[in-house]
Amino acid sequence: MTVTAIRPGHRAAGGRGALARAFLGAHGDPRWSRPAMWAVLVVAFVLYAWALSGNANEYYAAAILSGTKSWKAFFFGAIDAGSFITVDKPPLALWVMGLSARIFGYGTWSMLLPQALAGVAAIGLVHSAVRRAFASCSGAAGHVAALVAAVVMTLTPITVAINRDNNPDTVLVLLLVLSAWFCLEALRTGRMRSLLLAAFFVGLGFNAKMLQAYLVVPALALAYLVCAGVPWLRRVGHLLAAGVVLVVSSAWWMVITDLWPEDSRPYVGGSTDNTVWDLVIGYNGLGRVFGQGRGNGGGGGGGGGFGGEPGAGRLFNDILAGQISWLLPFCVVALAFAILLRVRRLNADGPSGAAWLVWGGWLAVHYVVFSFSSGTFHPYYTTAMAPAVAALAGMGFVVMWEAYRRSRAWAWVLPVAVALTGGWSFVVLRRTPDWLPWLAWVVLGATLVAVVVLVLARLRARVAVRIAAVALVAAVVAGLAGPAAYAVTPLQSQVNGSNPTAGPSSGRMGFGGGPGGTRGRMPAGFPGGDDQQNAQPGSGGGGRSGFGGRGGPGGGVSDAMGTYLEANQGSATWLVAVSSAQQASGLILSTGKPVIAMGGFTGSDPAMTVDRLQSLISSGQLRYVLSGSGGGPGGRGDSEVTSWVQQNCAAVDGQEGLYDCAG
Repeated sequence: MTVTAIRPGHRAAGGRGALARAFLGAHGDPRWSRPAMWAVLVVAFVLYAWALSGNANEYYAAAILSGTKSWKAFFFGAIDAGSFITVDKPPLALWVMGLSARIFGYGTWSMLLPQALAGVAAIGLVHSAVRRAFASCSGAAGHVAALVAAVVMTLTPITVAINRDNNPDTVLVLLLVLSAWFCLEALRTGRMRSLLLAAFFVGLGFNAKMLQAYLVVPALALAYLVCAGVPWLRRVGHLLAAGVVLVVSSAWWMVITDLWPEDSRPYVGGSTDNTVWDLVIGYNGLGRVFGQGRGNGGGGGGGGGFGGEPGAGRLFNDILAGQISWLLPFCVVALAFAILLRVRRLNADGPSGAAWLVWGGWLAVHYVVFSFSSGTFHPYYTTAMAPAVAALAGMGFVVMWEAYRRSRAWAWVLPVAVALTGGWSFVVLRRTPDWLPWLAWVVLGATLVAVVVLVLARLRARVAVRIAAVALVAAVVAGLAGPAAYAVTPLQSQVNGSNPTAGPSSGRMGFGGGPGGTRGRMPAGFPGGDDQQNAQPGSGGGGRSGFGGRGGPGGGVSDAMGTYLEANQGSATWLVAVSSAQQASGLILSTGKPVIAMGGFTGSDPAMTVDRLQSLISSGQLRYVLSGSGGGPGGRGDSEVTSWVQQNCAAVDGQEGLYDCAG
C-alpha cells in the first residue's frame, strides 16, 4: 500500500483551495453563504461608486489637490499648497484619498474610489464579525445573521450618501469596524495582540476625526472586561496596555504638529491658539457635545441648524429619521430581548455575549451623544451608527426567529419587532407624501401581512414553515423597502459635499440634500463639475465659486476676478488672500493655485495678523487681498487687518473688494 503524504498547503479530500474558499466559502459552509456575501458587496460598490462625477466637499477636495502638489501640505492637511492653514480635521482620511490622487492623477474618481472601497470593506468586516459571533452555534444561523447585517449596512441611506463623498467619516467607520472586529477576535481567541490592534485602529480613527473615534471605546472596554477568558487582574492589565497603544496611535501626529516650529508649518485650522490640542478639546471635541464657544460654530450654526434640536427624539425627527432610524425599533427590541434571555439564562445557543455588548454598547453610546449634543451636528455623523444597527439587526433577526420557532412563550417577540419596524417606516415615508406615495402603503400592507401570518403560523404548527416563509418575505419588505428607496437617491443626483444626505428633498434645511434641503454640485473647473448648474444666487458670477453651501459662510469669486488674479500673480506664492475657505477652496480647485484662507473654514480663525500679512507682502509671497465679504480680511471683522489693507493697498479698478498690496 502506498501512503501519500499531505504537503503543507495541499488541499485535503473534500476541502477547497484558497481561491474556491474565497468565493464559495469553507467546506461545510452553506452553499449560498459566500456567493450571497459577494453579491451584497457588489451591490454596495455600485451604490457607492456609480456616477460619482462632481461629488465632493470642496473644502477637503482643495486640501487633497494641494497635497498632490506639496508633501508639506499633504502631511499637515493644509487647504492650500503654500501651507498657510490646515483643514479643521486631522489628515489621515485626506492621506488615503491624496495618495490615490498622486498615483492616478487628481480627479473625482481617484479621490472618491478609495471612499467607495472603504465602505465596501466595512460591510465585509461587519459580515465577518457577525458570522464569527455564532461560532459556537451549529447550522446556518451565523451565515444568515451575517447576510442580514451586510444587507442592512449596504442599504443604510446616510451610509450610501457619505460613501460617495470625501468627508472623513467613511474612513472613520472602516477603522472603527476594524477595531470592533479585532476586539471580538481577542475575546474569541484569547490573543492579547488582537486587543492591541483594536486599540491601534481606534487611534487611527482619532487621526481621521478626533474624539468621535473614542465613542466606541466604552463598548469595547466593557466587553473585554466582562467577557475575556482570563483572570480579572490580567484583563485590567490588558486594557491598560491597550490604553497605551491607543494614546500613542492617537497622539503621534498631534504631538509632531504641536512641536513643529509655528513659523514653518501651517496654522492649525479650527483652533484658537494654533495647536492641535486646542482643536481636540474645543472645536472638534467638547464644543461639539456641549455647544460651548467655538464648538457651536464650526459648521455655520448650532446643532439645530443641521440635525435638528438636541433631545431624545433627534434621531427620529424629519431631518434624521430617513437617514438612520428605520431599523432602530427593531434593534431596541432585539437588544432588550437578548439581555432578557441572558439574564434568565435561556439563550445558550446564539451569538456570544461579547457581540451583544460590543454592538449594543456602540449603538447606545452613539445614540446618547448624537441625540443630546448641543454643538454643530450634521446628519452624516450618524453613519457611525450603521455598523451597530446592521450587526444588531442581523443577530436579532436570527435570535428572535429561533425563539419564534422553538418557544411559544417568546414567539410574540418577532411579530412585535416587525410591527414596530414596519409601522415606523410607514410614519417616516408619510412625512414626504408626494415622494413615492404608494411606497408607504406597500410597507404598511407588508407589515400587516407579516404580523398576521407570523401569528397564524405559530398557531398552526403543521403549516408553520411554509406560512412563515411568506411572513419573512413580507417582513423584509416592511423593514428594508423604505431605506432601500432612500439609498438609491444619491445615484440620481450629486450630493451636497458638506452635508450629504439621501432621500427626497423637501427644502427643510439650508444646507444639504435629502429631507434637509437640496443637493449641491462641485464647482466649474473641477473634474465632473457643471458650469451652468453650479451658478448659485449671489455667488458673484458663478463658475469660480460654485460653492452651494460647502465650505463655510461667505461669498464667491467671479470668473473675471479669477482670470485677473491668474494673469497678474507673477512670482507670488499665493494667488490671493481671502476671508474664508469658501472662497479659497473654489479658487484652488478652479485655478490649481495656492490661495490663503485667512479665517479658515468658518472665517473666524485668528490665523492672520497685521504683522504676518505685512511679512508675506514684503517678502513677495502675496500681492492681492480680497476684502469685503465674510467679515473682512480677518474673517471675524478684524478691524486692524481690514484697516491696514484699506489704508496701505490700492483698490483694483473693476474688481470689487480686491486690493493690490505690491509696492
